[in-house]
Amino acid sequence: METDAARTGLIYAGTEAPRASPVAGRPFSPNLRVLSLDSHGRAMSWIHWQEATCLYARDAVAWTIGEPCMRVHGGTNRLTGDRSVIELHPIIATRGHPRNRALDPTPALTNSALFARDAYLCMYCGGQFPRPYLTRDHVLPLSRGGRDVWENVVTACFQCNSRKGNRTPAQANMPLLAVPYRPSWIEHLILSNRNILADQMAFLKAQLPSRSKLCA
Repeated sequence: METDAARTGLIYAGTEAPRASPVAGRPFSPNLRVLSLDSHGRAMSWIHWQEATCLYARDAVAWTIGEPCMRVHGGTNRLTGDRSVIELHPIIATRGHPRNRALDPTPALTNSALFARDAYLCMYCGGQFPRPYLTRDHVLPLSRGGRDVWENVVTACFQCNSRKGNRTPAQANMPLLAVPYRPSWIEHLILSNRNILADQMAFLKAQLPSRSKLCA
């Protein structure tokens, strides 16, 4: 008889597509992501439900937090007609040695993460804009020795970025509304996911530094 792991393996071999469904009483979104921890319980990354399903099937999940939030229906047993079901939890810890990156992780500087850090606000005029209308501005321009690092970049609308040009905020008479900063890994995880479940948010907020702007 096929095991759940074997049937899930058939899914990713292309013989049958997985189908996700909600668990009674829990919010559901096809874009839902699971919070992955290392074996010591340190938050590592967001993973898609398909990847989480593979971890369950390989028995690579050491422990979980929270009630199941998604039910994944996999392959069908040819003998019984039963279809395998795996219930995913919002937070999972994987087996194995903790990853070195968990000891001192540094969030990658991307426009998506930057705009989320600055709440999609232009740090010069204060206007809030859709992502296509935002740019990455270097407070100290690269041509003047500035670096492409968290502490030297802010979100700016096209108009303000063009107006500032190759000048510092002081030279352009455009004071910053907030000082740029490097988010912690936990802050980065919160900022990078717009569909965080209550269980996940409670876990992450409990690990925020007291000075974090996200503590409120």
